[in-house]
Amino acid sequence: MEYKYLGKSSLKVSPICLGAMMFGGATDETTSKRIIDKAYDQRINFIDTADVYNGRQSEIIVGRAIAAQRDEWVVATKFGYGGSRNPNSQGQSRKWIRQTVETSLKSLGTDYIDILYLHRAIPGLPLDESVRAVGELIGQGKVRYYGVSNFTGWRIAEICRVADQLGIERPVVSEPLYNMVSRTAEVEQLPAAAHYGLGIAPYSPLARGVLSGKYALSQPLPTDSRAGRGDARILQTELRDESIVIAEKIADYAQEKGSNSIAFALAWVLNNRLITSVIAGPRTEAQWDSYMDALSYRLTAEDEAFVDSLVVPGHNSTPGLNRHYFTRRLLASLKY
Repeated sequence: MEYKYLGKSSLKVSPICLGAMMFGGATDETTSKRIIDKAYDQRINFIDTADVYNGRQSEIIVGRAIAAQRDEWVVATKFGYGGSRNPNSQGQSRKWIRQTVETSLKSLGTDYIDILYLHRAIPGLPLDESVRAVGELIGQGKVRYYGVSNFTGWRIAEICRVADQLGIERPVVSEPLYNMVSRTAEVEQLPAAAHYGLGIAPYSPLARGVLSGKYALSQPLPTDSRAGRGDARILQTELRDESIVIAEKIADYAQEKGSNSIAFALAWVLNNRLITSVIAGPRTEAQWDSYMDALSYRLTAEDEAFVDSLVVPGHNSTPGLNRHYFTRRLLASLKY
């Protein structure tokens, strides 16, 4: 396993980060633990969860599964969203940050969190209070590092400016959406993170399963898929005709290269020199096995040119699609 330093920190992480979003929801605890144990045996040391994933069941399952090897794992969790009608049981106030972190520590069964993400940037909300609160938790030893998720380029710059002004360490990692059919992160998010010394660990490398090749135009949605289960995020954003057509072309191309579309999609993300690790969130053990195949595939200039011919660098598969518009609209009504 080739570990990389996370940004300018001295923390090393595996190139694939085990995403635990499905654990405690579509993936039961027995299967979740089997996947985590397999990942550990494969020398994966990076795992990603959040306070809102399946009502904290993801955190609880992750905590139980890694208890015997806790110090060997780099555990990341997040705060910022909430399912309560209480306006202070979400967001980025000192009150909520301290409250949700204490609950995350109990759920994970640990006394420290390796990486604490701000799960979102809240429009119009200054970052000073949030950065101070995270800095206090770092000073108390409850948090080791922090990062940002779904932050635009200017927001990454702003949180680094605030941290410098307050004399607090900068975040060490950015977690953007990034895959072959959603490449807008290449314009500002990736360069900004790299410029300010953040590692980059993108999520949804398979566009929530679209790039796996499981969907086809004019065909019923597979009942065991996210779209088939009625997942609103994929139905309203990723499940686009243009992306499905591209996924079919990628599947054919990858097969010609002796690989498969899943391994090819993850390997493409990792081939970007700015990427530190990619978050791959399996629902089944078989899905996890297919993700690991990405580590043995080496992309060529021909491969990169092929992807560029399908989606122009810095753009989405669908002309005119504004990813941030969809994000703002959806996150106002959905748990993330």
